[in-house]
This record gives sequence, structure tokens and C-alpha cells, in this order.
Amino acid sequence: MHTKDLFSLEGKCALVVGGAGKIGFPMAEAMAEAGAIVYIASTSKENYEPAVANLVSQGLQSKGIHLDQSDEKNVKEVLREIRADFKTPDVLINSGCNRPMTKFFEDDVEKWDESFATNARGLFVLCRAFGNAMAEENVGSIINVSSIYGIVAPDMHIYEGSDFETEPDYPFLKGGAVMFSKYLASYYAKRGVRVNCIAPGGFDNNQPEPFLSKYKQKVPMGRMAYHDDMKGPALFLASDASRYVTGAVIPADGGLTIV
Repeated sequence: MHTKDLFSLEGKCALVVGGAGKIGFPMAEAMAEAGAIVYIASTSKENYEPAVANLVSQGLQSKGIHLDQSDEKNVKEVLREIRADFKTPDVLINSGCNRPMTKFFEDDVEKWDESFATNARGLFVLCRAFGNAMAEENVGSIINVSSIYGIVAPDMHIYEGSDFETEPDYPFLKGGAVMFSKYLASYYAKRGVRVNCIAPGGFDNNQPEPFLSKYKQKVPMGRMAYHDDMKGPALFLASDASRYVTGAVIPADGGLTIV
């Protein structure tokens, strides 16, 4: 197969959960640029409509769809809707994330429960529903978005002098996403469905000092992630270029997790 065909998604369908976000949108854009019709899922039109409009304005194929990832009934409805509208998705990207623990380690335990009710439950429900649907057709790629904090612990020194830090549920969930993806990769391997993870590093989002400088000093490449840095790993894992890759975790972090 020619290289350009290996990376092509012509005629394919991708669902990007959280596709309106800072990390999810460039992944959605990559799917559309490679030829897929892309469904961007979010909890509200206000979230997904600007992202869809952006892709459509570029001459790309995209539609928005309402999704509550914690609601299994709604997840199954979305699957049926996409199947009726086009086909079973060839690609599922799970980039949605609810981060309710705004008081970090000192937040109420109810906020921990809220996080798991959305994030952990949502990942399970989405992967099972769409994974089983893909397995019926013996083809598909699931990409779960983890984090560097699913691989290494946060260095608390980089948060000194700032009014924020990493929430305790976040590395728990992102580490769990890695091992759950490996489980799914094994579970679906003989049914044609590949499951992999991308673990992004800190994304450039106008973070305040002194956090920004401290973070960059930890990264061998000396910067945070940009929009286009998310596109290549996502396209690789979605396409036939990675057809013999499953259960992998690709850090997109400028080298932070190697030191």
C-alpha cells in the first residue's frame, strides 16, 4: 500500500468525543483533513457548533452531535444515529473530560465521585458500545486520550507560586485509561479493533507565570504542546499506518516523560 493510502481516511467515519476542546479539536481536524466525515460530540450545541463550523468552512465534512458520555442510553442512541446517518464509526477518539475538583486535593469527596461518574463511567460505556459495534464489522480504531500524568506523577514544584495544581482524580483516571486501553486492546485484538492511547503533555493555553517557565524547563524540547502537535499521533493511530499497532501509549510531550 502506498504511504498516502496508509494515512488516508477517505470514506471513513470518526466520532471525536470532546472534539471541540483544545486537544480534541486538532484531532478532529486531522481526521477531517485525511478525508473522514467527523462527528464532534459534546454536551451542548454551544460547545460543538463553532468547531463544526470551523471544519465546514475549510471544505471538510463534519457534523455535531449531543452526547452525555456518562449516560449509556444516550451513548447507544448516538451510535444508532451515526449508523443511520452514515455508517458505524471506523474511529472513536475519547478526548472528553470533566474536571470538577477545582479545590484540588482539599475538595469534597462528592467531587471525586462526580468525576468518576462522568469520566471513568463514560470511558467504559463509550468503549464498550462502539468497540462492540466495530467488532461486528471486524475493523476499527479506538484512541483514548490519557496524559503524561497517566505515566508519571506531577512535579508539585512547578505549581509553586501559582493558584492551581493538578487535581488528584486526574492522574488516577488518566493512569486508568492507559491500563483500560491495554485491556481493551487484548480483548478486541482478534476481532479487528485496535485500541491505543495518546498521552499529551501540557498544552499551550496562555498559562500564567511562574508555572509556564517552570513547566518549560522540565521539557527537553523547551516548550508546551501546540495545536498541530496533536494531529500526527491521532492520524497515525486512526489510519492503516498503524494497522499492526494496538495497546500502545504514545506520549506527545516534548520528551517530558523520558527524564
